[in-house]
Amino acid sequence: MPDLGEFLTIANRTFLTMVVVMDPIGLAPIFIGLAGSRPAFERRRMATKGVLVAGGIILLFGLFGQALLHYLGISLSAFRIAGGLLLFMIALDMVFARQSGSKETPEEEKEAQERPDISVFPLAIPLIAGPGTLASIMIEANTAHGEPLLLLTVMLVTGAVLLLCYLALRLSGQIARLMGLTGIHVVTRVLGVLLAALAVQYVADGTLTLMRGGLLPR
Repeated sequence: MPDLGEFLTIANRTFLTMVVVMDPIGLAPIFIGLAGSRPAFERRRMATKGVLVAGGIILLFGLFGQALLHYLGISLSAFRIAGGLLLFMIALDMVFARQSGSKETPEEEKEAQERPDISVFPLAIPLIAGPGTLASIMIEANTAHGEPLLLLTVMLVTGAVLLLCYLALRLSGQIARLMGLTGIHVVTRVLGVLLAALAVQYVADGTLTLMRGGLLPR
């Protein structure tokens, strides 16, 4: 059975990673931009549905993502490197306040504004359960090494971050007014630096494993 130190390590790493890639604070102004003109009850419904859909997708990738990689003949080390590179690109966008390619394109954003329901696209996918989030949950789930309690810890911590996303969506109007555009940019840049460091660690760990012979799916 894992000791307390293992639980704390995986919980802290999962929380930091998921907070950075899901970016609950950054969701608030985007959600206001997409749904700010809708009635309050409709915004609440879209926030709830979006988080639930994203949570289901994340859960599936966390539980079965590794089996999918094995079926496709992709090693987890290769996926870890690819995920790290992707996260690093997202981190650069966050640090330099650029629109991330893992988010929605201007055409997709325009389409979202005209759609009757934005809860699935683009709220659940790709704003919450984007490529960086899916890569991260698969990597973090793998660090559980088949230990059910550690895997449960990863899922519970991820669920807690999803709850933060939901609260940010529900309080998006108040958050945007309180922090202002400058405050949101400052927080986003700090999270971007942390994400860049995590991304480099992913790439380094994946590269070392490949060099040690981890070329086959595990």
